[in-house]
Amino acid sequence: MVRVGIVGVSGYSGALLLELLLHHPRVRVTYASALNTTGKLADLWPRVAGQTELRCDIFQAKRAIELCDLILLAVPHTNSLSITPKLLKGNVRVIDLSADYRLKNKSDYKTWYNLEHSDPANLAKAVYGLPELHRADIKKSRLVANPGCYPTAAILGLAPLVSTQAEAIDSITIDAKSGVSGAGKKIAPELMFVEVNENFKAYKVLQHQHTPEIERQISKLCGYAVTVAFVPHLLPINNGILSTIYVRLKKSVSLESIYNLYKKFYKTEPFVRLHPLGHQPELKHVGGTNYCDVGLAQSSDQNLLVVTTVIDNLMKGASGQAIQNLNIMCGFKEAEGLK
Repeated sequence: MVRVGIVGVSGYSGALLLELLLHHPRVRVTYASALNTTGKLADLWPRVAGQTELRCDIFQAKRAIELCDLILLAVPHTNSLSITPKLLKGNVRVIDLSADYRLKNKSDYKTWYNLEHSDPANLAKAVYGLPELHRADIKKSRLVANPGCYPTAAILGLAPLVSTQAEAIDSITIDAKSGVSGAGKKIAPELMFVEVNENFKAYKVLQHQHTPEIERQISKLCGYAVTVAFVPHLLPINNGILSTIYVRLKKSVSLESIYNLYKKFYKTEPFVRLHPLGHQPELKHVGGTNYCDVGLAQSSDQNLLVVTTVIDNLMKGASGQAIQNLNIMCGFKEAEGLK
């Protein structure tokens, strides 16, 4: 039995981590904290009433280290930088759901997050926690950087193609749409009900901070530097991401051959489902699950491939994927606590 703690349990991702881990057969939740929230977890999140007597306290590194073997950080960006070094020094493994350890280039944090990265030593050691690509490294790691929700949907939609047909790709455009919970629990005018309800908009067009995360992983698979046009949108729903990815091809490649590439690439993956040709995935197919569903279509001249992916942004895009990583790190079956 692994002793697990959650830091940031007052947020949406933290709450979902708690709910899932309380039912995990190989895990005992021994610690819960937040940056500025205290009280019984059952009062904070009534859904877990009767399942735990734990309290949420202000984070204390010493107590967390005493009580935990592994800690999941579900705190806002930049907060993990002051917490992670202390936990690792105390021999506690860490899965960080923020962006603080996802980018290997220190200078990218200044560009995209307006932040001077204060922990470059651990940044160099962190493993990008997308199991479908980095399972072997995740298994050995003490610090896993859980991917962003938009990058998870985009990278899984592109990985089979870019890793085998890189020379055929001319350009990549990612049109992604997310539910409001992707912004976290922060209070902001643009996230108020009256602003979001019955509305639909693009935001941070070609300037979203997840862009370098996507480009780094795709470039590694291609073997050369790749740029993508990434445009996120805000949907008037709670959960879910639907990404429509347009890949312009330099040469004709049949849809059947591309479909077979995807089928082979994801054949043994427990949480990626490829839809039959002629069928497209929908958000309702994955809500509340850790699945990423993928659909393929192609223009009649075979020069444009359209890849559609759907995930639940709080599950495969955050907490579910974090538990998938936990299972890999601890040697458990990958789907434990998730199905």
